Formats: sequence, structure tokens, C-alpha cells
Amino acid sequence: MHTAGSIRAWIRSRPLVGDSILAGFVTAVSTALILILTPQALARWQETTPVDMRAPDAVSLTLAALCTVPLIWRRRWPFVLLLVTTVPAASLDAMHYNAGLASVAALILLYTVAAHRGLALSLVAMVCTALGYAVTFVVSGMDQSWADHIVATVLVLLCWVLGRSVRLRRAYLAELVDRADRLERARESDTRAARAEERSRIARELHDVVAHHVSVMTVQAAAARKMLEANPDAPPEPGTIINAREALTAIEEMGRTAMVEMRNIVGVLRTDGPAERGPQPGLHDLPTLVEQMREAGLRTQLWLEGERKVLPPGVDLAAYRLVQEALTNSLRHAGPAARAWVTVRQEPTELNVHVEDDGRGAAAELRAPAGASGHGLVGIRERVALYGGVLRIGPRNGGGFEVRARFPLKER
Repeated sequence: MHTAGSIRAWIRSRPLVGDSILAGFVTAVSTALILILTPQALARWQETTPVDMRAPDAVSLTLAALCTVPLIWRRRWPFVLLLVTTVPAASLDAMHYNAGLASVAALILLYTVAAHRGLALSLVAMVCTALGYAVTFVVSGMDQSWADHIVATVLVLLCWVLGRSVRLRRAYLAELVDRADRLERARESDTRAARAEERSRIARELHDVVAHHVSVMTVQAAAARKMLEANPDAPPEPGTIINAREALTAIEEMGRTAMVEMRNIVGVLRTDGPAERGPQPGLHDLPTLVEQMREAGLRTQLWLEGERKVLPPGVDLAAYRLVQEALTNSLRHAGPAARAWVTVRQEPTELNVHVEDDGRGAAAELRAPAGASGHGLVGIRERVALYGGVLRIGPRNGGGFEVRARFPLKER
């Protein structure tokens, strides 16, 4: 079974080989019929022959071969060969020779035209085949019944219909293959777009994580350096809440936390398949964030108002990152002894996030162009816009600066 299938596939991939085998078989059978069905043999089978048939000779065998051998090139010039082979076929009948399988070769060529050429040319080929049959009938002088004509007509129509059916089926399969290719290309395009969006998301996450933790670590390291120059075990100075040892411990913990978060975010890039992501931070982590800010020297207060319902994961993460970015900028730019306030109010139809400080310089970072301030402002605006929110960044009444964001929520 496997060998036979391999042979068929090999022949199908080389049309000229298959057509040569077909032409050789038809020519051999046609020659055998011409040599076997001689006038003497026909006379023994029936009392009289329908017409006076001449005995086979070199001329008849040559003309019969000219009708069947061209099947070798039937896929290349089917219509031309159909017209050309009509001449030797008509000559055989006109000289009262046995034509062998000349009519079968004509039907094969008609099928080939219908299967491999357009509708118009296939219709012309069918008409030419019918005319060729009529010419052969006239020049041969044979007396045939209406049943013979009907059978010949049915055979011509059947070959034409079979050829057209094969062509339509081939076109349908080609359309299916083309559609599958288009769908595959569209799927690959969607995959590339999804990967680009994922990279953008990872870039925002990395920026927020690195900016926050490194900023806190930098502030704490600066404070620890100043304290170590005097006395590492000295109690906190006015305006601070930690001593040098506590600052260094906080730096160590902050570095480990940053590494864990970055490892979770970047882990999605290590595989092409779906990555297992750890739980993302949300508004429930704001108390921990505020405590980190306090330990770094930014006196921060937090108010959580309204209903405490479960938020969509994307909105929950976006609100947390917004507060994280705003407090990080306040820590870096608001100045010493600055204070910050975080208010989160959740209502049935919207989530309001308000971060403000009484310091100086934070707005310069938040309002600067994206090219000057890095990805902070771009990331905040993208996160808020992604969920249809409204963002406002600007000076605060009474001094300092504020960040306000409103996320629409669907009622459940």
C-alpha cells in the first residue's frame, strides 16, 4: 500500500511521465485492435461487414498512431492537439481503415481541455469534437442508427462535464488553500501585534518597578551615608524616622522585592507559550506601598473611601501603578520634609485616585515631555487611557502638585 501510494505520488508530481504511460497504453491497445479486427475476422463474426473495410497496413497504423501518440503532450496543448488529431482520424475513416481508438483519444483530449482550460475554450472544444464526429460520419459513408448518434453525443457531453467538474473542484480546493494561507498570515499578524503589545506592557511594568524601588533605595542610601559619617547607631534625627542600620536593612529588603517583581515580569519573555504570571499588585497593596514611602522619608497618609468591591484586574493594577509613580516622583523631587496624601474612592460607576504633595519640583517630572522624563508620564497616560479614564496632572491649590485619575467602572 505504501509503495503503491508513493508511485502514484511520484507520477502525479511528473505529469509528462503519466501522460506518456497513458499515450503508450492507448496506442498499444489501438494497434492491437487494428491488427485483430481485420476484414476477414469481421466477416467470420457476421455475415457481411457494414462497410468495405481495407486491411491494415503501414499507412493505417501510422495514421492511428498520429491520433493516439500526441496524448503525451495533452496537458500542454490539449486544444491544439484536439484539432490536429481530427485530420488523421478523418483520413482513416475516409480511406475505410479501422481507426482503432482514435475516437477515445479525441474524448481524452476533450476531457483535458475541459479540466485544464477556461469555460469558453472548453465549449469550443466540445463543438469541435461534435463537428469532427459529423465529418467522420459523412466521409466514412457508414450507415449508423440514431442510437449510435445518441451514444456518441452522450459520451461527448459526459467527458466535457467530467472535465469541468474536475476543474471546478480543483479551483475550490485552491481557494480553500488560499483562504487557509490568508488566515494563517492574519493569525501570525495578530500574534506579532499581541507580542508587541505585551512588550509595551512589560516595558511599562519594568519602568514602574525599577523607578519606584531604585528611587526609594537611592534616598535611603543617601540618608544612611550621612548617618554613617557620624554614628551608625545614632537615633533618628528630627524629620527622619529611621537610623542608618534600619536604612540599610530597608535597602536590602527593597532590592530583594524589586528583583522578585522584575523576575515575575521578565519571566514572560523566556517562553513562546503562555507564561505563568505571579499575582500582580493592586489597591490592596497600597498600605505596604505607603509604609515604604514613610520609611524612605516621605510622610504619606492614605485614605480608602467608598465601597470595597472587587475591581477588574487591569484597572486595579493601573490604579496601583499610578499611585506608585506619583509617590516615587514626590519622593525624588518634592524636597525634604515633604508630605503626601493618597485618596482612593470607589463608587459603583467609577474609581477616583488622588495623589498630592506639598513639596516642590514633582510637577517638573510629571509634566515634562516624554522624551525628557522617560517613560513615567507616558506609562501613566497609557494606563489611564487604556481603560477609558481621565487624567489630570498639575499644581495643587496651596502649593505642591497633584495627580488625579478617574476610571469608569461597569455596574455589576
